[in-house]
Amino acid sequence: MRFESFMPELSPTWSLESYFPSFDGPEYRKFTSQLDADINSAIDEASALDPLEHSTQENWITLFLCYEDLGARLTHLESYLGCLAAADAANEAYQGAEATLAAQHAEYSKLETPLKSGLGAASDEAWQEFLADDRLKDAEYTLNQLRQSAQFQMDQAAEALAADLGVDGISGWGRLYDTVSGKMTFDMPWPDGRVETTPMSQRRSLITHSDRAVRSAAFTASNKVWEAHEDIMGAALNGIAGTRHTLYGRRGQDHFLDAPLHDAGVSRETVDAMFSAIAANYETPRRILRLNAKTQGTAALSWYDIGAPQLPDTLPELSWERGVELVDQSFGKMYPKLQDYLRTMLEKHWIENEQRPNKRAGAFATGSPLLSEERIFMTYGRTMNQVTTLAHEAGHTWHSHLLNTLRPCAQDYPMTLAETASTFAESILADGMLQNPDLDDAQRAFLIEQSLSHAPAFLLDIPVRFHFESKFYTERKAGPVPVSRIKELMVETQREVFGDTLAEGGEDPLFWASKLHFFITDLSFYNFPYTFGFLLSTALFQEFKREGPAFIERYETFLSLTGRASCEDVVQQSLGRDIRDPQFWAETIQGLNSRIDEYAAAINA
Repeated sequence: MRFESFMPELSPTWSLESYFPSFDGPEYRKFTSQLDADINSAIDEASALDPLEHSTQENWITLFLCYEDLGARLTHLESYLGCLAAADAANEAYQGAEATLAAQHAEYSKLETPLKSGLGAASDEAWQEFLADDRLKDAEYTLNQLRQSAQFQMDQAAEALAADLGVDGISGWGRLYDTVSGKMTFDMPWPDGRVETTPMSQRRSLITHSDRAVRSAAFTASNKVWEAHEDIMGAALNGIAGTRHTLYGRRGQDHFLDAPLHDAGVSRETVDAMFSAIAANYETPRRILRLNAKTQGTAALSWYDIGAPQLPDTLPELSWERGVELVDQSFGKMYPKLQDYLRTMLEKHWIENEQRPNKRAGAFATGSPLLSEERIFMTYGRTMNQVTTLAHEAGHTWHSHLLNTLRPCAQDYPMTLAETASTFAESILADGMLQNPDLDDAQRAFLIEQSLSHAPAFLLDIPVRFHFESKFYTERKAGPVPVSRIKELMVETQREVFGDTLAEGGEDPLFWASKLHFFITDLSFYNFPYTFGFLLSTALFQEFKREGPAFIERYETFLSLTGRASCEDVVQQSLGRDIRDPQFWAETIQGLNSRIDEYAAAINA
């Protein structure tokens, strides 16, 4: 079937009426006021409950079902308001509604302390009886996570105090970073002699510019500003880490990775296996960087070269219709059910792609467990990168779609498993496009390089972040770490991981200051799940290529389990592999070499 025959017209904007007929209309107001009342009622009931035992089991089942229902309703509202505010960022009413939603989330979070305490205090016998109730089917993993969290929780009064102090404490450090960095500008010297005062928010796009002279100038000029503020940034980083160490100690968490690993649903053994396999195979992603250095005519790369485009985009400008057709055709060749789902999204106008003022930057996928519907937000720029973004976000929404038949808590998966379906869909797009016999040599080289572009980021850049943070948190236990030492740790780690692919003097000692991720206060060690997801998705796609269409059933089993089991159990049950074994990760990394060989041949290296 021709693409045009199923979708003669493509809407550039989405439809949100199934969420609410109108923003702040009677249906919306009734929903939000009832949500407020039900959250407050649940908190009162939870605080009055005795710990879970046989005699109180019915009350605790009722409380958990209420907690789950409230979470689903909050997700529905969050998805709706997120869509509205992203599509019209200048609308103050939407901004106000998002602020109100943040307060509702804060109130809802107060349910977790009594819930964890009551479940954690249950005897093993009472716990097993509780889990056996049919109303809790497929909620066992979520409940066990809550019960385990109770072991590392202070008493309710102390947790409440920590939450209140956190507003002006650890969160205050994060807001300080956001405020200072958000007001930063730097004097950008352009190659033609112009000097422009430039917001720091544009730094990223400039240090990934196709012109190396622009990248170098932007990097040097912006780092002068970061250096001028390094003491503030150092104080914020030390304040955030110091607060975490204090809370970890009070909660009985022995290591600074215990909390982020618990939240990610993965064991220390697995993460250690992954990073040890990456370290043993650094030469694989380094091969890509050496080829990139060759394309730009340098012996090695500076920090500002690593994320830059290496080959010119030789594809013609891609209209929205043509971009959608490329994704549609690639999905159809390899995964027809994903193609059918994309077509459903297009037919129902679930994708926002229009270029217009007042839209937020970036792209995201979202959805409502109450509606069993998904949405994609993006601003289409008529380039191959934007086509890839469409495939990426369609992978996310397909993941959510496959979970729609499950209870709400079983649809909630950790960051470690969040990027698998999206990256898998990107791989399908790249593979499908490379099968096109009409590509010329330059276009083929560009697409091959694009398909490899994530590997250095996930296998070198993010390991730098993880190992730097680990060193910093280790030293921070003994007291504040001076800024000079923080910079030493960053340079030392960059050299360890990138080796000779990083030019002497080409490091970025202030990367820790300019990277927002180190200052996110509600998530610790924010970055490692991205490497985990990239490698796991790569392993899935490699298995798909070996096994063919028969693999799809196992892939969908994998996706369906992501909210119902630990990372280890999800992979064991769907793939029959042990991800605590470094060999699993090593095989996946080494599997990239054949595509790297294609890249080398394409650029005659």
